[in-house]
Amino acid sequence: MKKIVIIGAGSFNFTRGISRDILTFPALADSRIVLVDLPEGEKYMEASRKIIQKTIDQGKYPATVEATFDRREALKDADCVLITIRNDLTIEAWEKDLSIPKKYGVDVVIGDTRGPSGIFRFLRSAPVLKAICDDIKELCPAALVLNYTNPMCMCTSFMRHHGVEVTGLCHSVQGTSAMLTKWIGADMKDVTYKCAGVNHQAFFYEFKVKGEDAYPAIFKAVENPEIYKSEAVRIEMMKGLGYFVTESSGHNSEYNAWFRKRQDLIDQYIPGSYASSVRIITDRNNKRDKEMEDILAKDTISLARGHEYAAAIINAVMGDGELFEFNGNVPNTSLITNLPEGTIVEVPMVASKNGLLPVHVGNLPRQIAALNTVTAQCEELAVEGCLAGDREMIYHAIINDPLTAAVCSLAEIRRMTEEMFEANKADLPMFN
Repeated sequence: MKKIVIIGAGSFNFTRGISRDILTFPALADSRIVLVDLPEGEKYMEASRKIIQKTIDQGKYPATVEATFDRREALKDADCVLITIRNDLTIEAWEKDLSIPKKYGVDVVIGDTRGPSGIFRFLRSAPVLKAICDDIKELCPAALVLNYTNPMCMCTSFMRHHGVEVTGLCHSVQGTSAMLTKWIGADMKDVTYKCAGVNHQAFFYEFKVKGEDAYPAIFKAVENPEIYKSEAVRIEMMKGLGYFVTESSGHNSEYNAWFRKRQDLIDQYIPGSYASSVRIITDRNNKRDKEMEDILAKDTISLARGHEYAAAIINAVMGDGELFEFNGNVPNTSLITNLPEGTIVEVPMVASKNGLLPVHVGNLPRQIAALNTVTAQCEELAVEGCLAGDREMIYHAIINDPLTAAVCSLAEIRRMTEEMFEANKADLPMFN
């Protein structure tokens, strides 16, 4: 029986989905799943526990599930730890990450990954991530540790700096590959690809169907007005850079200097995105309770495996040993040779009984490397600033953010950074 701990188990949809996937592997069907969250998340963690128990009962799995607020007790002798925490459980906590930069012209969409919004979200998460790392090193030092918490690169790097060999996981690579496959009318079983870069800005530098380059078909497909409208930012990036990027148009519009520095550009490429993001987050919070009630009320639930990587990785390492290929986020140890050494990169990896092994990529196309280099350096600068408690390093990370630099002067960025420090000071003890 493998002990699998999910920290941040109040993330209802993720927790129930990943637990369902784990149990679909015969070698993991008797797992002991332990859910951990804060008391504030009790309602959602308990809902997760109930739906996982229903999954166990319906699938007649010899597994168990339990829920606790005691993280240290949960981590004792754990075989695997999944980290999926959020530090902005209220709309107010999340909203200031968007509203303060917007005052200075930095109009972001979600703000959970990079730029001033993503950096301060990371900084607020750092104290609890450090505490989790300390507990893992003491209580389950040999555990397989997988991180889903955003901002992916900064959180993963920070935990690595604290001595935990964590690998960051995202769903953008498999999601985008499926989307491109649908656009060109291919079958996923015939598709092969190579993808690398930094999280949410990794690029498919090779995409083939039955061994043939599929990029001509992709370029043809995006001439369809409906397809273009659905992903205008990413399609424009492909036209400009030659390759398709992994994360959505909304996110990528805020990572670059090309799409959000003027209102006419926002209106052209991703209209209403700021307002729609606030509405989506608000609606999601308002609808979450009813969604949980509806799922719990169902007599039967689907036991079919989903598309997240974690369960197959766990099975490869500590289950039946079936090799599993995926894209993960790890330090750049000359894996991508024209990106900065030591920064977090997203590269192909192989999971096996030997652990998680990253694949050497070599050089990315130089135009992609140029874009990724700025992002990777900003993120690592923010991590180093957090570790040092150095506000000036955080400012330096923000001044190099492409969108921020496109719309603000250095003095304006200084004022914005100080305002964000003030708004978050209660959650940033390392800077006080």
